[in-house]
Amino acid sequence: MIEYLDKIIFIAVVLIVAIILLALNKKTLKWLVERYAPDDEKALLLVRRINSVIIIAVALLAISTIFLNRENYTMLVEKFKFATYIGLVIVFTILVALFADFIVKYNISKRLSQNRDTTNLKFIRYFVTVFIYFLGAISVLYAFPSLRVVAKTALGGAGVLTIIVGFASQEALSNVVGGLFIIAFKPFKIGDVIELSDTNMGTVSDITLRHTVIRNFDNQMIVIPNSVINKERLINYNLNDKKACKRLEISIAYDSDIDLARKIMKEACENHPLSIDIRSQFEIDRDVPRAKTAVVSLDKNAITIRVWAWAKNYDDVYDLGCGLNEQIKKDFDKAGIEMAIPYRTLLSTKDASLNLNQNLKTSDENDSSEDE
Repeated sequence: MIEYLDKIIFIAVVLIVAIILLALNKKTLKWLVERYAPDDEKALLLVRRINSVIIIAVALLAISTIFLNRENYTMLVEKFKFATYIGLVIVFTILVALFADFIVKYNISKRLSQNRDTTNLKFIRYFVTVFIYFLGAISVLYAFPSLRVVAKTALGGAGVLTIIVGFASQEALSNVVGGLFIIAFKPFKIGDVIELSDTNMGTVSDITLRHTVIRNFDNQMIVIPNSVINKERLINYNLNDKKACKRLEISIAYDSDIDLARKIMKEACENHPLSIDIRSQFEIDRDVPRAKTAVVSLDKNAITIRVWAWAKNYDDVYDLGCGLNEQIKKDFDKAGIEMAIPYRTLLSTKDASLNLNQNLKTSDENDSSEDE
């Protein structure tokens, strides 16, 4: 009776300890999610489940010592060690990756508060995360005797080189290399407005190991592989000088006053709130116009006048152009300046025949009068 009582007490103690550990595991990971990693809830939930499985497995293993003989117990312990090793490697890998991600995100937030570029840190964030999970996968492979050779080879210098060469021809690694080139040579950074040769245009919102994300002006997210971007010719509107020029061309009729039209266009540019003055002090002292205007072409039906207006960045230049179009049209209407409109005279075949017959009849009557 005493022997059975000792076993019952042992089982009860094991179960109580397991329940306490499960509760601590749940509360600790819930606190981590709420305090540090609200965006990584799924990953921490996986850690919690793995920890719970390990705790339950340890409890069952401890209880099994009462019922199993030494040989079976030894076999069970070996299998438990194997499963526990894999579980702990997975948990450790996820926690280290989350910790590294938290550190990088903290530095990104710090740089953003200082209005500094975060492109490098965002790329490092992805690279470090992938590298940590790669080491975790190698550690799991090492647990399997049949796969230890693969793990050792992958960790060796020659093995890493072989893997890189093997995947170099693949699109995935070419995108990673493309991302490294973007970070190293900085043709653009996050927040820049760029335009690719295939008319993809927008603001760079993210640069990952595989692709670059561009938000166009319709708020659509365009995902472009890094290897494609490295091959394309692109325009960076924020590289060095962020000022942007809006070149506006308006055609007026030939009987309109050119000088008045140029004056109206110049004043509209100078008075627009988004227009900036890029003149040097030397030009200001010599009364060089803030907005330059010029007659650029004399077409068949119109005189084309061009005006150059400047905005502080490319985000403002579109609104500047729209505002100038509206204001110049209103000012032209007030001043009586006619916009160039092509005119066409349409003459139907029937009307042409009637006019021809009428002209011939009039001509015959005139000839008869002269003969008399």
